[in-house]
Amino acid sequence: MSTAQTKQLLPVPLLDLKAQYEVLREEIRASIDRVIESQHFILGPEVEALEREVALYSQCRFGIGVSSGTDALLVALMAVGIEAGDEVITTPYTFFATAGTIARLGAVPVFVEIDPESYNLDPAAIEAAITPRTRAIVPVHLFGQMADMDPIMELAEKHKLYVIEDAAQAIGAEYKGRRAGSIGHLGCFSFFPSKNLGGFGDGGMVTSNDPTLAERVKLLRAHGAYPKYYHKFVGGNFRLDALQAAVLRVKLPHLDSWTEARQRNADTYRRLFREAGLVIENADDQSLAGQRGIILPKAAADGRHIYNQFVIRSDRRDALLSHLKERQIGTEVYYPVPMHVQECFAELGHKDGDFPVSERAALESLALPIYPELTEEMQRVVVEAIVEFHQL
Repeated sequence: MSTAQTKQLLPVPLLDLKAQYEVLREEIRASIDRVIESQHFILGPEVEALEREVALYSQCRFGIGVSSGTDALLVALMAVGIEAGDEVITTPYTFFATAGTIARLGAVPVFVEIDPESYNLDPAAIEAAITPRTRAIVPVHLFGQMADMDPIMELAEKHKLYVIEDAAQAIGAEYKGRRAGSIGHLGCFSFFPSKNLGGFGDGGMVTSNDPTLAERVKLLRAHGAYPKYYHKFVGGNFRLDALQAAVLRVKLPHLDSWTEARQRNADTYRRLFREAGLVIENADDQSLAGQRGIILPKAAADGRHIYNQFVIRSDRRDALLSHLKERQIGTEVYYPVPMHVQECFAELGHKDGDFPVSERAALESLALPIYPELTEEMQRVVVEAIVEFHQL
């Protein structure tokens, strides 16, 4: 395909939710009408059914529907008793909510370096960060691939720590045959519209195999009350709307086929980029300086990557981003500023250079369109535009 042809093709959005909705329109509208007719909008039968279905899908005994992925993290931290002065180990390369919810409770986010290939928490770096004040570890399953959970759980057991999986981007992802949210003490999911399983607004879920923790989360999401007006704990209003649950219940049976489409699209990208001669293999320490091409995302052989994002790396990331924007190709930077150098965490005393792998990822990473309805023709447009960029 020539560059001239590429420029004449339609734009390629980063995500096209309308394409998904067109297929499910009638079923979704019927589910919304069902809730409207019931006039039961907060929690209730729809939420209870979704909780059972997501728990089953995630290989967990319990699911507790909550108001967002952020609130899932917050209530999970509350459930394990995180409070002011406690330390919680997590990654500096993540969405803000991971560290922000720790800080909201007066606890201290303790950042640990990431693995350069998976972008997830590096288990080898965790133990050195554990102190007598450490209470929990929050590994993030970033971009749809699970962290290396076995050594994390071994460390947690050794030091008597809780593990809360931030699985906001990873519903259905697997690690050695086990689903995201089923390995730690609690798992936290987001149903933000852009997620692989997305609602029509904010929503989330906490999963667990521990009945005591699950019951505590359930109480905390409704101001710690049971029965009504009798408060065992100081909780919050973290309840899931029935309308969101109804929409998600329509979508959940399609999730595996959507995941398979994302995986096919990932394979197609890999083939097209290799055919174009743009793939840098085994870059030393993941440094791209002076090399022509990109690094592709790595998928662990013993896992199931669900590709919430397909993230490449380029040492000229910002220039490539501008080039693709000019070609009307949707991209996104996840995440341009690591947590340890965010202004709101200045009191932690970190500086540039403290976590070089995370900082390089923030400077070099770029997400390309990967949604299920993406066609190979559209992917060829994306690849050709990136080829063109490297010929400039």
